[in-house]
Amino acid sequence: MRAVIQRVQKGEVIVAGNTISAIERGFVILLGIGPQDDENTVRLMARKIALLRIFSDEQGKMNLSLADIHGAALVVSQFTLYANTQKGNRPSFIEAALPEFASPLVDLFAACMREHDIPTQTGEFGAHMLVKIENDGPVTIFLEM
Repeated sequence: MRAVIQRVQKGEVIVAGNTISAIERGFVILLGIGPQDDENTVRLMARKIALLRIFSDEQGKMNLSLADIHGAALVVSQFTLYANTQKGNRPSFIEAALPEFASPLVDLFAACMREHDIPTQTGEFGAHMLVKIENDGPVTIFLEM
């Protein structure tokens, strides 16, 4: 499982010209599922991200989590995080999980974030999405499990 976490002031997902989800301060999480991932991996990743301390405290140090700032999460499935570009110029996505395997795990990840009391919205799995990200900092973290 791979995730790109972006600390944001705002995040929004638009599908076919309609906003389907939007958050204010929090994380936009681009989430890639691999074929080896399972429920345990999902739960570990959700816990790690929910507790990730990358918001500034009163001294300006990254010391606060989403829960500390009462932030939200916007989870967007992103199979392209498994792109392999070692051969040629066209990426291969053979290392990404198949949609029928990945979709339920993305849903479980969002549910796990909610279990950590993080208000969580999602994109639309498999849809062509316009993702608006107002990155704060910019702060972008890559995690892999």
